[in-house]
Amino acid sequence: MMNPIYIDQNEILKRYKQPDKFTHKGIQGHALIIGGSYGKMGAVCLSSKACLKTGCGLVTVFIPKCGYDILQIAIPEVMVVTDNQEKFISDITFEITPQAIGIGPGLGLEIETQQAVYKLLKTNKIPLVIDADALNILAKNKEWFPLLHPKTIITPHPKELERLIGKWNSEEEKRTKTITFSKQYNLIIVMKGAPTRIIDGDTSYENTTGNAALATAGTGDVLTGMITSLLAQSYEPISAAILGVYLHGLTADIALPETGYQSFIASDVISNIGKAFLSLENLSK
Repeated sequence: MMNPIYIDQNEILKRYKQPDKFTHKGIQGHALIIGGSYGKMGAVCLSSKACLKTGCGLVTVFIPKCGYDILQIAIPEVMVVTDNQEKFISDITFEITPQAIGIGPGLGLEIETQQAVYKLLKTNKIPLVIDADALNILAKNKEWFPLLHPKTIITPHPKELERLIGKWNSEEEKRTKTITFSKQYNLIIVMKGAPTRIIDGDTSYENTTGNAALATAGTGDVLTGMITSLLAQSYEPISAAILGVYLHGLTADIALPETGYQSFIASDVISNIGKAFLSLENLSK
């Protein structure tokens, strides 16, 4: 099996695009984040805020009605579209034309939600990042995988990955099974962990940033927002995944001296995205 390509400064500089100083929000990409259910609106707050902070021009969220006030108050910069159901998503319809969609954070597994995800996957042509409960829904309905467009990005943590590819007995078997799965459906798989690996068919990448501070609730939701943001800014799917994972890890490396491992939370990833970008700017000078 080929050795992984390390996601380090060199790999990032090959892919990172400097922002154009004459840009405006209309050409910086519009992302849609779909998720949330009663008691799990925080996931969409984290995801959509991270999406904005990673440079997307516009971010809309699609959530159940119960999250309307929460989102509008928590993140005034995000636009909100609601489902007709109060506590969970039952019918995903929107008038906007986003450049990328992130689906899954806080979504829940209601039967109506599963059907809504199916309907979206059947008709969707927009680049997609699938995470969390949207992955768990796919794991329950594996026959839906052929509906996904080539190079759709999925971001499973180890338990979600196991639901998709089955159990493994060694790291080597886990990697082989993930590569097989990636090739079978032509997916980019972000295997979250220490270190995070990205599998794109026979090519695999290994991230070099991040530390144990990231092992805390909500950091995965933040990563989904970051990757969706880069996808909406017209990065190729593999570059969006690579850059998102690198920046996400870098925020924890930057913050660690100030927060320590224990008190670092997902919001600290978001508040350090700016510094992570600044360190890229310095690299590319």
